Amino acid sequence: MVGVVVGSGIMGANLSNDPGIALLINAFSTIFALALLILIIAPISGAHFNPAVSLVQVLRREMNAVEFLSFISAQIAGAITGAVIANVMFDLPAIQISDSARVTTGTLVGEVIATAGLICVIFVLVARSQDKLIPVAVAAWIGSAYFFTSSTSFANPAVTIGRVFSDTFTGINPQSVLPFIIAQLVGAMLGIVLVKGITRV
Repeated sequence: MVGVVVGSGIMGANLSNDPGIALLINAFSTIFALALLILIIAPISGAHFNPAVSLVQVLRREMNAVEFLSFISAQIAGAITGAVIANVMFDLPAIQISDSARVTTGTLVGEVIATAGLICVIFVLVARSQDKLIPVAVAAWIGSAYFFTSSTSFANPAVTIGRVFSDTFTGINPQSVLPFIIAQLVGAMLGIVLVKGITRV
């Protein structure tokens, strides 16, 4: 998934000097690819791209600790690999470290909201036995959150780590990673509360 995010970000920046146009290209590519990847991979592995979602499953006793550690290792490795592949596709150095500082109070609040909403979307649909809607619903949430959150909706610790390795439009510098991940975990906990409230109505 990071290959899509980084690759479409590079393409968007190459096609336009307008950051708004570049963000539109980045967002639309991410929306379509995310929906398709979840749809295709979910029957095989559950489409576990996101450590925050996996953590919620552990807390809900839907995943054990060993599975969780295996998943997050694969998620992080996959995210880094995706960034490297995107760099190579666009004839950039394979390994880069981003210098794009992203931490402000606003962007951290944005990450809390983006992640809480993502958790809410997924687990409310699960609770309602509407799992088949998850690919479209998750893509719709992430795509819209690209534009209404100040952080452009990373909402995923593995994606956050992976994007360190591309000093391009979608990169994030190493110093911003821990604050973003903390905000994402706070968002995940808030999401659990929201799911409980919504599903009890």
